[in-house]
Amino acid sequence: MKKTHIIGLIVIAICIGVIVSTSGDTSAYVTFKEAAEMAADGNKHKVHVVGKVKKDTNGQLTDFYYKPEMDPNYFAFKLIDQNNQEQEVVYLNPKPQDFERAEQIVVIGSTQDKIFKADKILMKCPSKYEEKELKAN
Repeated sequence: MKKTHIIGLIVIAICIGVIVSTSGDTSAYVTFKEAAEMAADGNKHKVHVVGKVKKDTNGQLTDFYYKPEMDPNYFAFKLIDQNNQEQEVVYLNPKPQDFERAEQIVVIGSTQDKIFKADKILMKCPSKYEEKELKAN
């Protein structure tokens, strides 16, 4: 066998190893109920939960806690998943910028002691590039 063939086989084996090792890190989209059931079964895998932030009729956030002067790395809020189940989410990082403007939130983490502990927060904000109606003068 030539050296180039051996090197090629080694590269292919490394690529397969990387693919197999990263496939175990993928997480699924679930509801809060499913996340709680997974945690109760001892499953420690991270999951994605999609939902909307709880807001009042004026569009202002309700049921959230963020006091940066006391602890800038503690942010808690209520999120309503796709099954309309409300759950407290705790994020041990600063509140993301433009969090209030988000239309939809994806939290990545796991349920711990009846609280969803988020490691990451992904936000879908209204696009500033949407076409707006132009007024004719």
